[in-house]
Amino acid sequence: MKLGIALLTGGSDLDTLLEQVRAAREAGFDSAFFNQFASLDAISVAALAGRLNPGMEVGTAVAHTYARHPYALAEQALAANAISGGTFTLGLGPSHKHLVEELYGVPYERPAVHVRDYLTALRPLLRGEPVDYQGETLSVKGQLTPPGAVAPPVLLSALGPVMLRIAGELADGTMTTWTGAPFIADYIAPRITAAAEAAGRPAPRIVTSVMVCLTSDPDRVRGELQAQMGFAGEFAAYRAVLDRQGLSGVHELLVAGDESTVEKEIARFEAAGVTDLVISPLGSAEEQARTLAYFSR
Repeated sequence: MKLGIALLTGGSDLDTLLEQVRAAREAGFDSAFFNQFASLDAISVAALAGRLNPGMEVGTAVAHTYARHPYALAEQALAANAISGGTFTLGLGPSHKHLVEELYGVPYERPAVHVRDYLTALRPLLRGEPVDYQGETLSVKGQLTPPGAVAPPVLLSALGPVMLRIAGELADGTMTTWTGAPFIADYIAPRITAAAEAAGRPAPRIVTSVMVCLTSDPDRVRGELQAQMGFAGEFAAYRAVLDRQGLSGVHELLVAGDESTVEKEIARFEAAGVTDLVISPLGSAEEQARTLAYFSR
């Protein structure tokens, strides 16, 4: 199982983000993934981070599909992969209804149909193939042929059965959040793997984001997480995935405790079929430093 770090574009300037990637690379992390919300463009930041850290995978977790037409996103993703030296991974997803309709001013209608249309057009564009596609939610007619361009891997944010099927059929894997190891093993991995096999595609990547804190006071950190991020449980997609796991809130998914506790929990993710674990250190500055040091190799 590969190990990555999740970085927030919001609240940090570019130099700080790039320094965090450099430190993560020196600590032995395999990848760095950037979120996309109300700040610097995550694709651009990832591309530059990859350029400055050769050989380290960089990517988005996730870019929003409703924000860009597939042709525009394909152009940007090909540029990002070229800038990074071929280490860019495009993580994408439809985001959430209230964000899409408020930020972008477009209807959040039939998101699964939209995502299927989107990937059906996007993947051949990334490969340089001509596309003449008229879907239910979008249309694309054109081709991209930049010299030397190489298509990046594409991962889809998928938590429910329909999106997992689409990810298995049309993407290279999935990116999940607010998902515990048992849920990955019993729900996520079987569905996306079966969809990929049925479509004749390679075994999919399962990239899972998890919040971690090495601490002597896990209850305090869970309380802080609930206070800061509890609102995420109100988003329809996240509420559904929490309900499927029998959880009341996102704070219950925090991996926290001493080294032995964290080691056991991380091992459960690997046993569940997670191919890439992307961690977000939480807690005080001292606890975050301790957490990062624990994962350094």
